[in-house]
Amino acid sequence: MPLSVEQELEMNDIPEEETIRLAQEGNAAAFEQLYRRYSRRVYSLCFRMVKNDSEAEDLTQEAFLLLFRKIHTFRGEARFSTWLHRLTANLVLMRFRKKRFPEMSLDATLESQEEDSRPLMEFGGPDLRLSGMIDHVNLTRAIEQLPDGYREVFILHDVEGYEHTEIARILGRTIGNSKSQLFKARHRLRELLQEALRSRAREERQSTRRLALSEHPARRFQCAKA
Repeated sequence: MPLSVEQELEMNDIPEEETIRLAQEGNAAAFEQLYRRYSRRVYSLCFRMVKNDSEAEDLTQEAFLLLFRKIHTFRGEARFSTWLHRLTANLVLMRFRKKRFPEMSLDATLESQEEDSRPLMEFGGPDLRLSGMIDHVNLTRAIEQLPDGYREVFILHDVEGYEHTEIARILGRTIGNSKSQLFKARHRLRELLQEALRSRAREERQSTRRLALSEHPARRFQCAKA
């Protein structure tokens, strides 16, 4: 008597590609099989990132709920384990981004490295060192504008304090790639923050000019009465 799909899944007799296809079609047994196969790996990744057991467990459950909603988008262009790893890492990074970014020293955040010995101040541009701290709103907006790869590494390294060896394991990259992405992220952040400060300066000049123009007729009226 031939086995049912559920029985074959239970016995691990169906290749992973077929299990994924069945899960994409809504087969509950297939999805359960994927959960059994990958839940420990997903939990380990979450725990490495948040370093908290209960939070890692919550995130593991969230990751599989997200997988249930997103599995139809898996196209097999990468290994399923790699795709699920990235899905989980992005979920945890979203949790990080929902937390309030701590105020960070400019020198600590945009510190010069061996690859980048140029000063933070650009000739003729606003000096980012003047305030000593990055404006929180502008920093948050600038981080959100970073490309995904830059933003992931920046948040893990400069906000959450992970070492490049840890980031490489979490995101499935090389240590060299992590360092390169961080360097590019800091460089792009510098540009975005410079642009934000220039924009603010322009707005302040325009506001001052409008205020001066609105007060000018009043002064003329007062002079005429005198």
